[in-house]
Amino acid sequence: MKISILNLAPLRQGENFKDAIDAMVKLAKKADELGYERYWIAEHHNTKSVASSATQLLIQRTLDNTKNIRVGSGGVMLPNHSPYIVAEQYGTLETLYPGRVDLGLGRAPGTDYNTARAIRRNTNREMDFKKEVVELSGYFKDTRPVHAYPAAGLDVPLYILGSSTDSAYVAAELGLPYSFASHFAPAMMENAVAIYRHYFKPSEVLSEPYVILGANAVVSDTDEEAKRLSTTQIQSFLNIITSNPQGMVPPVQSEEAVWKNYIATTKVPHFGPIAFEHDEIVDHEKAVVNQMTKISFIGNKETVKNQILDLKRRVEFDELMINSYIYDEKAQHHSYELLKEVIDDING
Repeated sequence: MKISILNLAPLRQGENFKDAIDAMVKLAKKADELGYERYWIAEHHNTKSVASSATQLLIQRTLDNTKNIRVGSGGVMLPNHSPYIVAEQYGTLETLYPGRVDLGLGRAPGTDYNTARAIRRNTNREMDFKKEVVELSGYFKDTRPVHAYPAAGLDVPLYILGSSTDSAYVAAELGLPYSFASHFAPAMMENAVAIYRHYFKPSEVLSEPYVILGANAVVSDTDEEAKRLSTTQIQSFLNIITSNPQGMVPPVQSEEAVWKNYIATTKVPHFGPIAFEHDEIVDHEKAVVNQMTKISFIGNKETVKNQILDLKRRVEFDELMINSYIYDEKAQHHSYELLKEVIDDING
């Protein structure tokens, strides 16, 4: 089982974008030292709590500050980009850092309508994800009428990303590795992986299916400390679903404290003569957060090892792609140290 990292380059409370990018690079250096397989950087737009808008520039900076780890996109949202320009950009990265560049591809714009319009201008353009992946692949193979230099002839591995079952069919038909975003959208995880494996067609790049699963992880020396640190993750997802982007905030003493604090700041809505109870509001949002973070490894090394093995019994996967909402950078780096030891132990 391989182990990798996904980074959204989130701002921590009180930080600016430069701080977030510097933290992203420091974590990449640590991952490189620890022997992680790859380090992917997400693409987000119109989100003030993350610095991952110009992904290819962050990838270049990360490659320039690391030595061995593969670095790539998690992913390039193809509706936002011309496949030709993507080929030129990632061909340039591969030229500068040979054998270390990954190109993960997503089928959704990953943002709202107005931002998508600002990015691509023409929102009426019909987007055929499979067709654009094939076009992009053609630029690297140099089989297109137009040549994309310096991409032509370079081997930049493509990965299909998904958070539903749709991309599973595309990855299977094209014979490409499949990365499922179960770190925030686990509902269709098992179905998507099953579809991908069932319909997979061997290709010139992959003879057998290859599955990467996204997961959240907070590992510490004790279960109690891991649970305390994980309250940052709970707050982060709560802020996402309530459209209150703040980046990462410090942990609180317990999960119960998160919801108590939320109740204290929630304005309870009224419908005519009926006032909703605080518990009704909180129970709904707690359920959403719990569903989104279902694939999370939280605890000490032994606890997390058992959680990973339990997931492995449920879903057949080849690699974990770990996202970590830990406020304190030292504790975050320590979490990744412990997690790597867990994986090494599992692999024997």
